[in-house]
Amino acid sequence: MPSEKKKKKNSQLIIRINQEERDEFVSLCDELDTSAAREIRRFIRSFLAEHQTQSDQVEP
Repeated sequence: MPSEKKKKKNSQLIIRINQEERDEFVSLCDELDTSAAREIRRFIRSFLAEHQTQSDQVEP
C-alpha cells in the first residue's frame, strides 16, 4: 500500500461527447477490465504532469 494518502474525489467534470464514441469507449474499458472514469482520471493526471514539466522548463 502506498505511503501517500489518496486525495478524496470530491468534484465532477461533465462533458458532452458523441453517443457512439462514448459507447465505444465504455465498451472498450469493460473489455480491458477498467472503468471509463479511471481512464479519464489517468489521462488528466498524465496531461497535467506533461504540461507541468513543460511550463517548468519555460519559466526563467
